[in-house]
Amino acid sequence: MVNLLNVLQALEQELHHPGKPCSSARLNQLLHPEFHEIGRSGRAYDRVTVINFLLSQTTSPSVISDQFAVQLLAPQVALLMFRSANQLASGQREFAYRSSVWIKSHEHWQLFYHQGTPAAEGW
Repeated sequence: MVNLLNVLQALEQELHHPGKPCSSARLNQLLHPEFHEIGRSGRAYDRVTVINFLLSQTTSPSVISDQFAVQLLAPQVALLMFRSANQLASGQREFAYRSSVWIKSHEHWQLFYHQGTPAAEGW
């Protein structure tokens, strides 16, 4: 389980694109064809919208994520849970609890579903 946690944590954090954004090819590999998301805002996003948003980012976001935990839901399906803080331009931080469902297909893990839930400041 520790290895699975390390793998999924690294993939999730790759989507935060520390240092450099993911390429279109990499995003297409990471996001399942049926990917969808409910953001921290409560808005729903489809795969195309998320890919276009991530490709439009010119700077790395100030995302801090920690307290990762994983639960295997089925042999090729895992739930990754963590918390995040996003540093806004105003200096304020947005805190969230996050859940991602990852599916393994063809020896690669793909993000199928992601949800962010607002959290109290400072957790």
